[in-house]
Amino acid sequence: MRKSTSKPKYTWQILVIIVTVIILGLNAIPTFYGSNNALLVSAVNPTQSLPNTQKLRELMQQQQVDVEQIINGESDSKIVIEGDDETLIQAQAHLKNTLGDDYQVRLGSQSAAPTWLQGMGMSPIKLGLDLSGGVLFVLEVDTNKADQERLGNAKDEALQIIHDQGLRGMSVKVAETENKINLHFLSHQAASVKSVVNELQQRLPGVTYSSSGDRDGTLVFSEQSITTFHHEIMAQALTTLRGRIEELGITEAVTQRQGQNRIRIELPGVKDPEQAKRIIGATASLDFYEMAQSGTVGIKTFTDENGRRLRLAPKPIFTGSNIENATSGRDEMGVALVNLALDGIGGKKMSEFSKDNIGNPMVTIFSEYHKNSANEMVKSSKVISVATIQSQLGNRFSITNLDSPQAASDLALLLRAGSLDAPITIVQQRTIQASLGQENVSNGIMALAIGLGITLLFMGLWYRKLGLIANTSLVLNLICLLGLMALLPNVVLTLPGIAGLVLTVGMAVDTNVLIFERIKEERKRGRSNFLAIETGYKEAFATILDANVTTMITALILLSIGYGPVKGFAMTLSLGILTSMFTGVFVAHVLTALVKPQIPVKQQELKS
Repeated sequence: MRKSTSKPKYTWQILVIIVTVIILGLNAIPTFYGSNNALLVSAVNPTQSLPNTQKLRELMQQQQVDVEQIINGESDSKIVIEGDDETLIQAQAHLKNTLGDDYQVRLGSQSAAPTWLQGMGMSPIKLGLDLSGGVLFVLEVDTNKADQERLGNAKDEALQIIHDQGLRGMSVKVAETENKINLHFLSHQAASVKSVVNELQQRLPGVTYSSSGDRDGTLVFSEQSITTFHHEIMAQALTTLRGRIEELGITEAVTQRQGQNRIRIELPGVKDPEQAKRIIGATASLDFYEMAQSGTVGIKTFTDENGRRLRLAPKPIFTGSNIENATSGRDEMGVALVNLALDGIGGKKMSEFSKDNIGNPMVTIFSEYHKNSANEMVKSSKVISVATIQSQLGNRFSITNLDSPQAASDLALLLRAGSLDAPITIVQQRTIQASLGQENVSNGIMALAIGLGITLLFMGLWYRKLGLIANTSLVLNLICLLGLMALLPNVVLTLPGIAGLVLTVGMAVDTNVLIFERIKEERKRGRSNFLAIETGYKEAFATILDANVTTMITALILLSIGYGPVKGFAMTLSLGILTSMFTGVFVAHVLTALVKPQIPVKQQELKS
C-alpha cells in the first residue's frame, strides 16, 4: 500500500522540477557557446535604405574577413564575423570609409548559440568588465558649478522682479567667493524689499533672506534646499547617463553612484572607447531663445558664426528638457539636420511663441562645459541656428546648418538621452583588453571545475547513494544558477561572481551534509529508512533556512551599497542561495524519496 501511494504524493513536485530544470537549462546553454564579434550598420537618416546583403559581403571579402551571417533588422544590419577584435576594428574602418557619412558603423556582438535558441529569445550570460574586457569611467559631477548656475538664475529672477515693480536704484550681484546674492537698495526702499523677496520665494522655493545693514541684504538657498538640489542633480545625471548608454546600444553596462558626487560606469565589451567617451562625457545642452526687447533686464549676448552680436532674452523659450525625441537627417539640399519632437509642455510653449512672433527670429544656443588650461570648468556656448519663424509651429520642427552628419547624429543622441544640469568630468578611465578578460574566464572556470570535481568525489565516496543524490542536485544547482543569471536582464557575471559560484557549490553541499547527517542520527535511533529520511529533511530544514537567510541578508547589503566587483559577487551569491535551497532541499528530497537508498546502521549503534 505504501508503495502505491508514494508516487502520487510527489507528482506535482516532479512536474515542478522538470519544468524548472528545462526552462533554466535551456537558458544556460547559450552561455557555453559564447558570442561572436559583429558590426552594426545603420543609416544616419532613418528614411534611407540600408545597404543590401550582397554588397556588405563583398566589402567584407575585400578585407578578407569571413562572414558567418548577416542579420537584417528594422533599423540596422548586423554583420557577424569570424576573427578577433583587431579584425573587427579593421573591418569597421573599411566599412566607414566605403559607406561614407550616410551610414554609421558600430561595434557589437552576437550570440553563437544555435538559431533555434536565439529564436526563443535566449542569450548568454552577460559578462562583466573583468571578463569580457571594455572600458571603466569614473565621472565627477561638478555640483559647485551647478550651484553657481542656480544662483545666476536666481539673480536674473530677482532683477526681473525689480524691473517689473519699477524699483530704481536697487541692485543685485552674485558674490564671487560665496554662494550668496548681495542685494543693495536705497534707504527708502526697505519696505519694498519684502515684496521682492516674497515674489522670489514663490518662484524659487528654498531662498532665504537676511538683512546685513540698513541698505544691504543677502539672499541664499537654505541648507536643506541645497542638499535636495544636489540629490536631484545626481539623480538626473544618473538617469541621463543611463539613457546615453542605452542609445549607444550597450545593454550590459553598470552605472551607479560612487561616493558623494561621483558616478562609476562600466562598459563591458566596448571596443571603441573614444566613441563612448565622446558621448558619455559630453555635457551639452540646447536652449531656444527669442531676441531681447528694448528695456529687457539681464540680456544675454552671443556672437554667431558671421560675427553678428545677438542680444537674447534672459530666459529661454524652452530647453532641451522639453525634447521628447530627436533624429538626425538631411534637408533637400543634403545639409545635415536634426528633427525634434517636443513634449506637451514644450509644444505648447513653442505654439504660443511662434503664433505671436511670425517673422521674428528664434535663436538656438548649444552649450557645453570643458576644462581650460588652468584646469577650471568653464562653459562655452555657440549659436547653431538663427531661424525666422514663417508660421505657427507645433511640437515638431528641425535644426539645420549643422557641421556634419556625425555632428547631427551625436547631437540627436544627446538630445534623446537628455542634457545634464551639472557639468561632469571624467576623472578616471581604464581600458581592459579582451585577452586579459579571457584569461580571467579560463582561470575562473578552472577553479570552479577543480572545486566541483573534488566536492563530487568526496560526496560520492563518503555518502555512497546519498552522495550520488547530492551530486545530482549539485549539478542541477549550477545549471539552474547559470540559467537564472542568463534569464534575468540586469545580472552580470564578474570575476568575483565566479568566486560566488564556487562558494555556492560549498553552500549547496553543506545543505546536503546537514540533511544526511540528521538522517543517520534518525537511523541510529531505530527509525525506519523511510521515517529517517522524512524526519531528517523536516528537522534539518529550520537550521538550513536560518543559515541561508543570514547569508542572504549579508548578500543584499553588499548588493545595495557595493559597486563593481563587490556587487558582482553579491549578485551571484544571492541567486546561488535561492537555487541551492531549491535543489539542495526540494529536489534532493524528491530524489531521495524516489530512489529510497538503504542507510545501513550497525546494530550496536541502534538506540532503544
